[in-house]
Amino acid sequence: MSDERYVKTYSVSWDQLQRECRQLAAELSRLRRWNRLIAVARGGLVPAALMAQELQIKLVDTVCISSYTLKSQGDLTVLKRPDLEGVDENCLIIDDLVDTGKTAQVVREMFPQAYFATVYAKPEGRPLVDKFVTEVSQNTWIIFPWEPSHSPIL
Repeated sequence: MSDERYVKTYSVSWDQLQRECRQLAAELSRLRRWNRLIAVARGGLVPAALMAQELQIKLVDTVCISSYTLKSQGDLTVLKRPDLEGVDENCLIIDDLVDTGKTAQVVREMFPQAYFATVYAKPEGRPLVDKFVTEVSQNTWIIFPWEPSHSPIL
């Protein structure tokens, strides 16, 4: 079974991810001093840990949204949201990827004042984030180092 949206794969190594997260952290550190980080779980957990370390952010929380199965993006379900007190322009939201923008839209609505950054962005979702490092085509399935090497086009 394949998903016709994806015709290419892009494998990300641990070293590459760490380099790109450090690049993102360097760019973010020039903007302001961040006082809180919210990771979009699960994909954003690893990049958020790296960002929290690089940017010396002590207050780290998660918003848990379920949307992806192995093969496709389905309906969104908010499983956990953090306390909204203290979420302002000095709050950083981190995710691994913005794809279609469906998850990003829900997160934006929850935290309209926060700054949203991802490591990877696809064209459809790119307008919903404030900063990203690497753009990939919409028809590319990204395989992150923490995932099994499954691809919807194999």
